[in-house]
Amino acid sequence: MRERLAAAAAAVPALAQRRPALAAIVLGLLAACAYPPLHLWPLGLAALAGFVWLIHSAGNWRRALWWGWCFGWAHLTLANNWIATAFTHQAKMPEALGWAAVPLLCIYLAIYPALAALAAHLLARGRSLSAFGLVLAGTWIVTEWLRGWVFTGYPWPPLGLMLLGGWDKPGWAMVLPWVGTYALSGLAIFFAAGTAVIATERRMLSLLAPFLFVGIAMHLPALEVTPPIKGLRYTLVQPYIPQSEINDPSKFEEQFERLAKLTGKGDGQPRIVLWPESGVPDYLEDGYPERYYYAMTANGDPDYARRRIGAVIGPQSTLLTGVVNLNIGRMPDGRPGAVSARNSVMALDGSGRILAGYDKAHLVPYGEYLPMRPILEPLGLSRLVAGSIDYLPGPGPRTLDLGPQGKAGVMICYEIVFSGHVADRANRPDYIFNPSNDGWFGTWGPPQHLAQARMRAIEEGLPVLRSTTTGISAVIDADGVVRGTIAPGKADKLEGLVPAANPPTLFGQLGHVLTLAWAALFLALGLALPRVLALVRARG
Repeated sequence: MRERLAAAAAAVPALAQRRPALAAIVLGLLAACAYPPLHLWPLGLAALAGFVWLIHSAGNWRRALWWGWCFGWAHLTLANNWIATAFTHQAKMPEALGWAAVPLLCIYLAIYPALAALAAHLLARGRSLSAFGLVLAGTWIVTEWLRGWVFTGYPWPPLGLMLLGGWDKPGWAMVLPWVGTYALSGLAIFFAAGTAVIATERRMLSLLAPFLFVGIAMHLPALEVTPPIKGLRYTLVQPYIPQSEINDPSKFEEQFERLAKLTGKGDGQPRIVLWPESGVPDYLEDGYPERYYYAMTANGDPDYARRRIGAVIGPQSTLLTGVVNLNIGRMPDGRPGAVSARNSVMALDGSGRILAGYDKAHLVPYGEYLPMRPILEPLGLSRLVAGSIDYLPGPGPRTLDLGPQGKAGVMICYEIVFSGHVADRANRPDYIFNPSNDGWFGTWGPPQHLAQARMRAIEEGLPVLRSTTTGISAVIDADGVVRGTIAPGKADKLEGLVPAANPPTLFGQLGHVLTLAWAALFLALGLALPRVLALVRARG
């Protein structure tokens, strides 16, 4: 595999001369190999350097726009290949549609790299490669920030993800508290531009310098290991519920028993118990028509379901678990029924009493709701998960005060990838709970998901505790170090003390004001560089 990638990289310069658009596609594919699970960051840095050089050489704005789009389309298609796996877990649409859906989605997502390339060309055409690289870093930051929120946003993956180190090393992501995720992507462009400048000067020995510079930081350990929160114990459960079983009522009791066995009674000391998204199939809220309760359990009693959960966790424990809640209204036939749903986390104490709740705000298009349903449903398109009613979004980040179990922020599933939108800044939590169902994420999705959770931990200075149905579950400290993990396809639990939070970070206080300030700085440096160099030469 590595030999083939190296051979492809060696062929790019000649290809760029003959077929620059095809070269952009190859460079995009190679750059995506820098992300988990491959994490071939030297290859990604080299490919990104080729991309900077290619866009700099574009003779007009049309080429810059087209080559930038080709790079982005290939890059994001490979990085998001895990989405195709979702189509294998539904029966309403052909599974093969997944392999068309990903490149079709990336037709849109590639607009943002294309705009970054176009803006850099318009602002810095005719300037040196080094000045152009600085400007491209600034425009990339802005367009990646836009990709994170326009049309509800889809920031997976940010380019800076390639600069995240191994599980026990933050790598260049150690600067996240002062720059933020999208500015880290700009830093990746900056490193690549430096590599491209050295390569064009044909100083092959010097070409090792940027790789050594980046590589040394990628292997540095965290500056210090954050201590645990005294007395705040956790039991984090990964029950291993395959996607094929997660909506099978005949498996619900077996799934609950697995959760109960792994959870145990603890040692009688207070603790926080963490179950994943989709961890409890029962409806726990009161007030639904009885037919909904009986559809999930033979008892048909939400009070019984809550008390049973309380008996499992014990009197000194508090549970955070993923659940589905319904919004009841009038059906077309006049009967009361579910008109929409909420993907939620609920906190329950040892008596089964509901203490607090959180509703997911960033919903997955085609997963939790069908956009433009009146148009797409008649065409045969449907959601990729079971159910015909759409989920409604919650209001956004909030902190659940659990008393002795601390203040918990909650981010359900892929909400954790949204930089700057994971914590209530007015009521900062002690930790973030990130329950997820990664069972339909394929092989590339779970390690990328975990990596982005690590970036949020570093960026916000908050520990993140991930409980997933099938893996990868993990406890991540506030420096992005993975303290404990459960591998995919395994039923197990983690127990210990919750790592402490760091003081509020600069990004945690300023958010994307800081992101745009870094973009402005890169742009200013790139635009001013030629004049500065001219003054230096004149005085010299």
